[in-house]
Amino acid sequence: MPTPSDQLIHKAAWLYYGQGMRQEAIAKALGISRGSVVNYLKRARDVGAVSIRLPTGIFKEDVLARQLEDALGLKNVWIIPDGPDNAPFDYSIAAGQIILEQVKVGDKIGLAWGETLYYIVEKLPTTDIEGISVLQMCGNLGAFGEYRPDQCTVELAIRFHASAENIYAPLVVSNPKVAQVLRNEPIIATQLDRVKQCNIALFSAGSCAPKSHVVACGAMTKERLAEHVTQGAAAMVVGRMIDKEGRELDCAYNENVIAIDLDTLRNIPNRICFSDHPKKTLALTAACRGGLVTSAVITTSVAKKLQKSLL
Repeated sequence: MPTPSDQLIHKAAWLYYGQGMRQEAIAKALGISRGSVVNYLKRARDVGAVSIRLPTGIFKEDVLARQLEDALGLKNVWIIPDGPDNAPFDYSIAAGQIILEQVKVGDKIGLAWGETLYYIVEKLPTTDIEGISVLQMCGNLGAFGEYRPDQCTVELAIRFHASAENIYAPLVVSNPKVAQVLRNEPIIATQLDRVKQCNIALFSAGSCAPKSHVVACGAMTKERLAEHVTQGAAAMVVGRMIDKEGRELDCAYNENVIAIDLDTLRNIPNRICFSDHPKKTLALTAACRGGLVTSAVITTSVAKKLQKSLL
């Protein structure tokens, strides 16, 4: 028999997903706080009380999507409308639905780090696709909390009732000798090698702007990042720095990274890059030019900026 709490969870989910009510209106209707509504909706997704399914085909019917596929040399481009004030919430839900459509029984998913990916994973509903494995593609950041690569891997595995394989080593260390020793450590070497078995890679191309995620998470100072930009750095992909043509930058930072190499990424058949903000357009373009991306999930604002630069 449903408890009062269960009933509130179901009511909140019905009003939000079924009736399209805003969270503030639901809080008023049910006599609870907006924070409680947020928690109830998350609980509804986690326990499978709701299964969100969007007609993701509508994101591929845009003529611009076809033009960008040709310009970037991609198999698929999905263009998701920007949310209010470019908020990531709607993008995250829609991007999650695209992931669900791409994943099949028995798939091995390689997952990289980043705030964009974490928001997507956080909004992803649980699913009953069997035999999934989720493998971390790069080492951990110095940052704490939910944006850690290992936490993101675990969260995605939970959504798929899958196994999770994490790399328990830093993303970047102090010098190349230490990095080489760690990469050769049997456990870490085996974990990096197992990513070669993945048939799907989920990642974003991070920018090299002063406030980029690599700086915010402590992997690099903004001064050192600025030096690399003058050397040609244009983007960060699976923790590695690349130039505008998608080539790995010849720099000390990349020598110190604990992550899969870019050839391993290129050999994964389905490589989906997520880009939810125009500031990441240069990074996405660089990753595409380097043959690191087969499909892209972008927002309208990203698509329009790509249109100006490429078409």
